[in-house]
Amino acid sequence: MDVVVSEHVLDEATPTVGTPSARVRLRDVHVSYGAIEAVRAVDLTFAPGEVVAIIGPNGSGKSTLLSTISGLVRPTRGRVTVHNGSGALAKHEVAHVLQTTIANEALPLTVRETVRMGCYGRRGAFGRLTSEDRSAISDAVDRMRIGDLVDRQLHELSGGQRQRTYVAQGLAQRAQVLLLDEPITGLDLVTQETIATMMTEEASLGHTVVLTTHDVGTARLADTAVLMATRVIAVGPPARALTPENLGQAYGGHVHVLDDGTVVLGESHHHDHRFDDQLRG
Repeated sequence: MDVVVSEHVLDEATPTVGTPSARVRLRDVHVSYGAIEAVRAVDLTFAPGEVVAIIGPNGSGKSTLLSTISGLVRPTRGRVTVHNGSGALAKHEVAHVLQTTIANEALPLTVRETVRMGCYGRRGAFGRLTSEDRSAISDAVDRMRIGDLVDRQLHELSGGQRQRTYVAQGLAQRAQVLLLDEPITGLDLVTQETIATMMTEEASLGHTVVLTTHDVGTARLADTAVLMATRVIAVGPPARALTPENLGQAYGGHVHVLDDGTVVLGESHHHDHRFDDQLRG
């Protein structure tokens, strides 16, 4: 009889031998929702200072993988460990910025209140904010360019402004691992540029940034691309992982390569490439 291990660990202090700088490790991770297999046999390691893009078609397991790393979803089988390589990593040091939903937009909260919630993991909802917390909130607001919006309610904002507010909430957490679910898809250029710059800055601080995307151009901005279709099809530098052959395998053959080498997927993808050099800085 097989022994099935399901584990999510946020207090692992000793890295795997051979990967001393590992920040996030997934070992033989499977996730199922009833009879539906969302993620199968995933083995991945993400390092400090690394920007990782998880790309794949709808239903490929991208968002499920993020939720498994953050602990929102428990693996059906396998092991997830998150640590800083030298000591325990507290739960509040993993920030997960979810996709914007109608429910989020309807909450009667101001931008300032929403960003402040990023400190709750350290202080609790009713804890008194410290000078360090206030500095984290101010810094997050400035970096996301929402200083002129702090007194406005979420429902008054554009989609890009709301997204920058939610990312600011994650930044206020000052987490060592930042998870971003579709952070720039279909949003305005200012939001794309701002979030792209932020990801570069977080990596330069030694933090690990993991984002999901449908867009090949966005995935190519990362240090590492993970191509998913329930299982990992390819992983590595984007130029090596996101070949037409690998993309065709993930997307079921719905891939076209233009004369200039541009890869076009069969689904509708929109991306403004004017900020592509920012993550390469």
